[in-house]
Order: sequence, then C-alpha cells, then structure tokens
Amino acid sequence: MLTTSTVSNMGFLIALQVLPFLRVLWAPRLTLEGEIPSNWGTCQNLEMVNLGQNLLTGRIPIVFGQCRKLKFLNMSSNKLSGGISEVIPVPCMHVFDISGNQLSGPIPAFSSNMCHLPQPFVDNLSFAYASYFLYGTRTGLVLPYLNSADGGMLIYHSFGGNNFTGSLPALPIAADAFGSQILYAFSIESNQLAGPLSWNLFEKCNTLKVLFANFSNNLIQGEIPEKNASLCHPLKVLDASGNQLTGPIPQSLGLSKNLVALDLSWNRLQGQIPVNFENLKDLRILSVAGNNLSGEIPSGLDQLYSLEMIDLSFNHLVGAIPSGFVKLKNLSVLLLDSNKLSGKIPNMSSVTIFNVSYNNLSGPFPFNSSKLRCDSFYGNPLLPPCPMLALAEPPTNQQGFIGDSQVYIGMPSGSPPAKSSNTGFSSIEIASITSASAIVSVLLALVVLYIYTRKCATRESRLSAGQREVSLFTEIGVPITYESVVRATGGFNASNCIGSGGFGATYKAEISPGVLVAIKRLSIGRLQGVQQFHAEIKTLGRWRHPNLVTLIGYHLSDDEMFLIYNYLPGGNLERFIQERSKRPVDWRMLHKIALDVARALAYLHDNCVPRILHRDVKPSNILLDNDYNAYLSDFGLARLLGNSETHATTGVAGTFGYVAPEYAMTCRVSDKADVYSYGVVLLELLSDKKALDPSFSPYGNGFNIVAWACMLLRQGRAREFFTDGLWDVGPHDDLIETLHLAVTCTVESLSIRPTMKQVVQRLRQLQLPTC
Repeated sequence: MLTTSTVSNMGFLIALQVLPFLRVLWAPRLTLEGEIPSNWGTCQNLEMVNLGQNLLTGRIPIVFGQCRKLKFLNMSSNKLSGGISEVIPVPCMHVFDISGNQLSGPIPAFSSNMCHLPQPFVDNLSFAYASYFLYGTRTGLVLPYLNSADGGMLIYHSFGGNNFTGSLPALPIAADAFGSQILYAFSIESNQLAGPLSWNLFEKCNTLKVLFANFSNNLIQGEIPEKNASLCHPLKVLDASGNQLTGPIPQSLGLSKNLVALDLSWNRLQGQIPVNFENLKDLRILSVAGNNLSGEIPSGLDQLYSLEMIDLSFNHLVGAIPSGFVKLKNLSVLLLDSNKLSGKIPNMSSVTIFNVSYNNLSGPFPFNSSKLRCDSFYGNPLLPPCPMLALAEPPTNQQGFIGDSQVYIGMPSGSPPAKSSNTGFSSIEIASITSASAIVSVLLALVVLYIYTRKCATRESRLSAGQREVSLFTEIGVPITYESVVRATGGFNASNCIGSGGFGATYKAEISPGVLVAIKRLSIGRLQGVQQFHAEIKTLGRWRHPNLVTLIGYHLSDDEMFLIYNYLPGGNLERFIQERSKRPVDWRMLHKIALDVARALAYLHDNCVPRILHRDVKPSNILLDNDYNAYLSDFGLARLLGNSETHATTGVAGTFGYVAPEYAMTCRVSDKADVYSYGVVLLELLSDKKALDPSFSPYGNGFNIVAWACMLLRQGRAREFFTDGLWDVGPHDDLIETLHLAVTCTVESLSIRPTMKQVVQRLRQLQLPTC
C-alpha cells in the first residue's frame, strides 16, 4: 500500500516499477504536477488508485487498461486533457471518477468482457479507504437518498465537469458481473453532450437495484420520450436540468414510483405538470423551475408527505396555491415565484425558504410572515404592504442583510426599528451599546498593538537594507527596484493615480521606456491593509491564469507597502459600463467579458489547491485591456478554502449590493457567494442599471437589480432589461438565456445556484462565431 506520506517523497514511476505487488496507491491533494507516466511496468495487483485533487496534466494513460484488478480509480479535479481510451475497464470498476478535468471527445462504449471480479471489492482492502471516498463530497447525488432498504453494492461512475461531446452513452456498467444488488450512480453533468434524451441509454436499468442518473448542464435536446419513460423502475434520482429539452413532461414519469428526486429545471418544457405525480409517494425533491409550464399546480402534490423541496418558479402556472401544502410537515423549501398564481397565501409554518414573489396573490400575509423576507412577496400588487420583520433573534434563513450593511426590509428609509413593549432596552439601544463596545475594544487593541510594535521595531531594522528590497515573482525584461518604482510614479504623485480604494491607491508607472506597470500602494498603519496585502501575495503570487491579473512583485517595509501588477490600459469594467454609450453595442464583446470573468472564478474554485474564494467580485475589480479581454483583480479579501471544506465561517467582507444574502446573515461563506456576486455583475453588464440603482427607490427598501430582473421576466418584459441597442444587435434567445443564467446565479437556494464551472459551460454554449 502506497499512501500520502510515501508518495510525496518518491515519484510514481519509481514506486510502480519497484513495487509490482502494490495494491493501493492513495495520493490525493498533494499538489502533484506533471503527466502520469505511461510506462509503469506491471500493475497486475493494483486495485485502488486515488490521485484526485492534484495538478496532473496530460492524458489518462491507457496502461490502466492492463490493470485487470483495478476497481477504484479517482482522478477527479486535476488538469487532465485529451480523450479517454475505450480499453480502460470502466464497467468493471466500483469507483471511476474523472470529473473536474479538461477531457474532451466522445465517451466511448467501454467493453465489459474482461471484467475479473474474484471477490467483493472491499473484502481484502481497508474499508476506511472506501468509506473515505464514498462519504466524500462527490457522492452528494447518492447518499442523501439512500435508506435502510437500499442495501447492496454502491458503484459510482462520474464523467462530470469536462468537455466531452457527442451523444449520451449507454450506462457503462457490467451489471451481470456484479449481481442484482447494485446501487449505481452515473454522473455526466456539465459537459457538451448533445442529441436526444433517448431512454435506450437505460437498457441495463432493470438489472440494477437502484439507479441515480445526472445528465444536467449539457446540450440535450428534443422531447422526453413518453414511450418507455417508466420502464426504468429502479430509477431513484433523475437530474436533467440545464439542458434544452422541449415538449411536455411525460405522464409515464408519474409511474416511476421509486423516484426520490426529479429535477427538470431550466429547460424549455411546455404543457402541464402531470396530475399522476401524486403517485410518487417517496418523492422528496421536485424541481421544474425555469420552463414554460402552464396550467394549475396539481392538487395531488399535497398528498406527497415525503416532499422536502418544491421549486416551480419561473413558469406560467395559474390558479391557487394548494391549501394542502400546509400539511406537508417535511417541506422546508417552497419556491413559487415568477408565475401567475392567484388567491391567498397559505400559512406555511414548517417552510424555512419560501418565495411567492411576482404573482397575482391577494389577501392577508400568513401568520408566520414575520419569519420571512419581504422580498419573498414582491411583485404581488394585490397584497398589503409587507409587515415589518422581527428584529430580535432572526431565524438563520432570514436575509435581512443586503451587501455588508443591514437593511430592515419593509420599513421606510431611515426609520428606526420600533421599541419592544417591555421596559428593557430596545433593539436599537442594544445594537448601539454593542457597536460602541466593539469600537472601544478595537481601539484598545490597536493602541496595544501600536505600542508593542513600536517597542519591538528598532531603528537599525528600519534602516536595514531589506527595507528597500523588491521581491519579484515574474521577470518583465527590465530590472525593478524600489527606487525605480518611486521614480516612475513621481513619488506616488496624484497625477499618476489611476484608481483608489478603501486600503490605498493604484498608480501608473513607466519603469523604462514602453514598459508600463501598475503599482498598488497600501496605506500604512491599517491592520486590514496589512491583511489585504498578505492575502494578495498568498493568492496571486502562486497562481497564474489568462484572466487573472499578474502579480509581478511586491515591497514590504515598516513605512511602505506596494504591489506591482501588469498594467491594463482598458480601465475597469465599472468605467466601461458607465461609458459604453460612447461606443456601438457589441454582444460578442459583452459575452467575451462575461466568459472571461467566469473562467477566472472557475479556476479559483476548481483548479487551485487550496481553493480560493474571491469575496469581492464587482465591476471595479474587473480590469480590461485594449482588446476588452477581462482580468479579475483585487484579492485583498480572498479566503483560502480546503478541499474538504464546503464553507468557511468568517467576518462578512465585500461590497454593498454584491454580497450574497446568506453570507451576510450567517457569516458562512462558500464558493456560491462568489457565484451570487458574479450574477449581479452579469446583470449590470447586460443592463444600464447599477446593483443598487437610484431608479429602484420607488419599489421600496431592499429592491435591487436582482429583484428588477425577476420582475421584468415575470411580467414578460425582459426586453426592457437590456441596455440601449443590445436587443437590436444581439440574438434574442441568447440574451434571454444569459439573463436567466444571471438570475439563477442569484437565487436564494444554494443548491440551485450553479457552480462557476457550470456558468462557464452555459456561456460556452452561447459562444458566437467569430467574424
């Protein structure tokens, strides 16, 4: 067995040549680089290989086809490219995961004729290793939906998050080799697979005990076949969201009585929700959002007591909300916004995430409305004004914060919260006392820190030679010294200043004739400024990407701090948006900018180890060159996130209007917070509005560009959203698709928000031919 501690000290080639009896090679998350050797020698005894979450490049070697006992191969989250060979015995493997790479070409029809399965997979292996993988983050499709009756052998094959093309393959599993107790998870999401959703691909389905299938975020077209749609009885999870499916939802899906989760959202489906969905008694997740469905919500849905989430938003549904929904005690998410529903709002006491905005609802607010956000009711003209939210001990799902400042939604601007009826302190008094105490504590801490650092810093250290050093990460062909930087900026003269922020200013500097750089000078004496300085060095000093600004070097001393970047003459995206009336509208240009920024964020989230959360994505932090290539900048608030972490708990950072609501409320930040910020930026790029545009003031507190986009989509006025001239020159379908994508990035539910890799995938699908 070769594990993390040993592989980190010896190469793959040596290890596999000198260890012919090696059975387990376990080396995830070691930042291993380079190509995987193809001349391993013998691997006849090799049973498990885990090289996931490294920086490996090149192709997947066909030598794996010679490893006849190999049952576990995890090469996910690397930088592998090229195609995949049909000789690799994928059907014979219990775990095959190549997700999150850059693989391309069609997915071959793998042969299962050479499967050798002399004994169950984990009989002679450490069960701890199998458990480590099976209970990791990548099996989120599977584990939440298993129950005590689903005993059997779990087999997991994932091709997701690559660039595979062609048609959907048949299920790559040698079902007859494993027996009849197979729990099979097949994931092929976020590729570029096209063609129809043929149910022939489930030809081996009924040889399984349970099937979990994920085909989301591809280019699958056509109708879901009515015939044979119910023949796959073991089907438990079906995710075909984010494709181009058309036609009605087949009635025969209502006969798939083992379904636990069904997601057909963000397609182009029409017709009504099948009435016989009331037969799906085990259904826990139902999402058909973002389609063109019409008719009423089937009343039989209120008999599905297992339901935990219902998302019917962004359709054309009419009629009343079924009153029986109040009996669904397991229901925690109910999203009905952007439809044409009417009648009263039921009192959904068990629901924690609830949205009925942009409908035609009337009557009083439900009794538990104090637990809900007012923007969950926006766009219903027949409803009374939203009642003031409860201020004491808000529930964790309440999102009364927008950006990094608190907004009491539903109150007139500037109005203080009402005092409580008892004789104690009011909420505002408690907040004032708490804020004052915090300020005094911070000031005392800074005084102590100042005295301590002054005592520790001697005059000799301040005058040492190190005070004038410039550390470089990248050579630019001319020497860069402290003196040349000061001279090129005119002693940081205001005439050379090209931008300023909360922690300093940026200057244009011509180091030598024709060689321009940007100098970001940080303010001395500010603790946050020092933290920002180190955050930028820690991120940009190590990672390189075509759509990230290049950190050339830095200087750090007691009396001066500055960072040296490549100079980008096109200014920032904020200025571009403000001044675009001076140039013709070009959809290709806007699409390219959006795609460049998405690629940069996807790289930070999926390719960096540890992962990087930017936390301050906004137009002023996106720079442009003369060809309108976009570069993400300003990593002073960046946060590193370990691969095993789904989120981090940290103080709220960012800019008002761009901070995700769940982050502002709970201080729990994840990559989905960057996705939210990106969605706001994309909305600004498409429109002539700012995130918190003054024109939104008539709609009340808390109304922002996200609410405006949802309102126009719901009212069928999407054309009004786009900046002047864009609708006339851009393809209408692509513009609407991009607007829907931006809105999806800002939805309340984190599970519905796409990843940045999925955003890149969707934008690539809209890629326009070059002239």
